[in-house]
Amino acid sequence: MTVHIHPSVDNGVKQGSGHFAGGTLICKCKDKPVKVAIKGDVAHNHACGCTKCWKPDGATFSVVAVVPRENVTVLENGDKLKIVDTAAVIQRYACTGCGTHMYGRIENKGHPFYGLDFIHPELFQESGSAAPGFAAFVSSVIESGVKPTDMAGIRSRLKELGLEPYDCLSPPLMDAIATHVAKAKAA
Repeated sequence: MTVHIHPSVDNGVKQGSGHFAGGTLICKCKDKPVKVAIKGDVAHNHACGCTKCWKPDGATFSVVAVVPRENVTVLENGDKLKIVDTAAVIQRYACTGCGTHMYGRIENKGHPFYGLDFIHPELFQESGSAAPGFAAFVSSVIESGVKPTDMAGIRSRLKELGLEPYDCLSPPLMDAIATHVAKAKAA
């Protein structure tokens, strides 16, 4: 049985160029697609199993990364963007035509990831952005319909791809969250 993770990694994780200067994210619409410019490379690129992230057809996981919010500019057809869930921590802006999530923004200035926008690197029309490096919220795919008995195979496939599976974020990101919380308590 072939375990499908995401179309951009199923045939192997493609390493980034190491000098990606940015590019343009384009939604899936054939007519008047939303275009979003990203300056610079992405960080913390990973496969995500949460039920909030946008996944293309046939994907069990999303692939998501972060960029500084000041590096995100809507270029075309921004009038088609709408927040998916205004109550969510990450305000995910999706195209009302095709449903593709173009970027997610945290507005809570007290949040550890405030200032970072979440994007889906497979939407770049250019190649070379930093590759995914881990898998987060792996168990959450069960909430989206994956059978619990399939999880050992999924974790095994993620490891084969070099995407260490976690049921939270990666240890460095969890450390960053804990550091932020500790500093906030000390203040």
